[in-house]
Amino acid sequence: MRQRVDRLGFDLGKKLGNYPIAGVGGGLAQLTRRIVVAVAVVFLGSLVIRRPPAAFTKGAVMVGVLLAVFGLTLAWRRATARLGINRCHLYADGFVVTNLLGGVRDVVAWNRVTALNRIEAQSLLMSFHRLEFARRGSGDLGFVILGLRPALVEALLTQAAKNGIH
Repeated sequence: MRQRVDRLGFDLGKKLGNYPIAGVGGGLAQLTRRIVVAVAVVFLGSLVIRRPPAAFTKGAVMVGVLLAVFGLTLAWRRATARLGINRCHLYADGFVVTNLLGGVRDVVAWNRVTALNRIEAQSLLMSFHRLEFARRGSGDLGFVILGLRPALVEALLTQAAKNGIH
């Protein structure tokens, strides 16, 4: 059975926060969601301008699709937060990353990190930050953080700077 990260007893100091992260699937889901919304808005705009037969029914279907997309997005955000799925638990002396099932994927102590690589991509269809941590004695750990200015990026960069990682 999956245990909560808070109860596992990692000695990483004071807890500073709990933030969502994503993988490639999350980035593709964000891209797909934005394309669906853009197509639906263009379709609704063309319905208003051209007024074809049964425009109300077609418009109602598109509005239903938009509501379903937003509803699924909100439901997924709540479920992942409550179940601890794809999260980064930030502590003063390191952080813990969970996987898609809510179990611990990796534990990173700041004193084991040798380098931090950062990639950003910002566009209308996709906005994300990819952080990769090079560590002594272990393989690299990388993950994606979706959003234009997510709080986790600033928090991780601040903690890394405090621990002498640039």
